[in-house]
Amino acid sequence: MVPLRMVTSTKRDGMTWYACEVCELLFADREEAETHEGSCDGDGPDYLQ
Repeated sequence: MVPLRMVTSTKRDGMTWYACEVCELLFADREEAETHEGSCDGDGPDYLQ
């Protein structure tokens, strides 16, 4: 069974950002974050963190 993932939101620099729970990459758009998270394997390069 695939674990349920959920995009989280945070306020930074006066904006709402959406984070992938797997790699913590931030997105300005919720849909973009959800799309990314659906295919994120968590093995991205460290420099993106």
